Amino acid sequence: MNRTRNALFAAKLLAVVLLGAAPVVAQENAATAKLRQQSKQFEEEIVHVSDNVYIAVGYSVSNVTMIEGDDGVVIIDTGISLDDANRIVAEFRKLSDKPVKGIVFTHSHGDHTNGAAAFFGEERPQIWAHKNFGSEAQPLVAGGVTFQSVRGARQAGFKLPPEQRINNGVAPVRYPKRGGQAFASRAETKPTHFLEEDRQTIEIAGVELELVSSPGETNDQLFVWYPAGKALFAGDNFYRSFPNLYAIRGTPNRSVRLWAESLGKLAANDADVLVGGHTKPILGASKVKQVLEDYRDAVQFIHDKTVEGMNQGMTPDELVGYVQLPENLASKDYLQPFYGHPEWGVRSVFNGYFGWYDGNPSNLFRLSPRAEAERVAQLAGGPDKLFAVAKAALADDDNQWAAQLADHLLAIDGDSADAKVLKADALSKLAGGMVNATARNYYLTVARELREEAAAK
Repeated sequence: MNRTRNALFAAKLLAVVLLGAAPVVAQENAATAKLRQQSKQFEEEIVHVSDNVYIAVGYSVSNVTMIEGDDGVVIIDTGISLDDANRIVAEFRKLSDKPVKGIVFTHSHGDHTNGAAAFFGEERPQIWAHKNFGSEAQPLVAGGVTFQSVRGARQAGFKLPPEQRINNGVAPVRYPKRGGQAFASRAETKPTHFLEEDRQTIEIAGVELELVSSPGETNDQLFVWYPAGKALFAGDNFYRSFPNLYAIRGTPNRSVRLWAESLGKLAANDADVLVGGHTKPILGASKVKQVLEDYRDAVQFIHDKTVEGMNQGMTPDELVGYVQLPENLASKDYLQPFYGHPEWGVRSVFNGYFGWYDGNPSNLFRLSPRAEAERVAQLAGGPDKLFAVAKAALADDDNQWAAQLADHLLAIDGDSADAKVLKADALSKLAGGMVNATARNYYLTVARELREEAAAK
């Protein structure tokens, strides 16, 4: 027993020596453990939520639902790929051999639509979507913006080895095939029928569904209300994480105000089942109502408190300190920042109303990054002294400051291998203490890119 205790102590001591001071190791381990625990939300499972409703959780990046009708089935969302969708079809076929008569897309993101063809039979089913289907990508395409694919790969961790990818916050790890785009819709996903009004009742294979316009994560979002099963299908306006009010891959503005309104519409239904676009469904009428009201209140709070601060003349950097979720919301397991983050929502609200200018006249015509960096280096006593300060900050686990100082060094000399490695080390340490999967992936990916550039010198 003593030898076992000694071995454990030695292992912990070695970890402290290799990774840094004990408090930082504890923080990193806690964040990593919390994010790893979140993976239980998308373990593979077919969840039977009512007599004829089945949810495939964890088989793909997004949830896929089958509702069995009189002479066919309806599918809500279809997963990210044909490979994933084919596995889901095999599981659903164990439960029903009826043909797919209809597909409903909650929105146009490829992780919800790209598997559609796997559900086609001898006859192509009806495919329903919002009339604004695909509207998020249109301004990027029209503007010739292509760099979003680079940022998207960083956010998702596509360039990271498997051992560095825990999950994507609300979804299991997937790697796209060469040339694939995670958020691009394919030709076979083109809808055949559209929700033109605020809400519409449709019937497919004897299954009556109400489609309701619900702008939020996208402007083409809709939710599905299945009254016979008292089930709500929220799309990506809900999942068990703080919502992604702003995606760091870069997107046109997502209206936080409209997102809160859409959550209010969801909460107004007398539902026993809530199926989000990702993670396990919420079951039980009282639980569903509580979750949706909390989720709405959290999004509404971010909007209203940000506007309150804006009206006091606060800048975005000031607002992220001013706008703090109340503890009764921040403590909820389904509002933890695994995927979205409150700070990003605050900045998005500001930008949506006021644009890029923060109101501080010093920022109307800022010095270039190089000009500012040269002045900072001069204050420090020269670039070598600045590097020494940055290195000391890294050693003290003042990692955000070390990263920002490394940015100054790289603004002065973009080819500096030492500055690249220093920034990479700072980003890696920041990632270790980060529970937000998209930020973690972005940190680690850019760190990897910087080390590759430094090694190539």
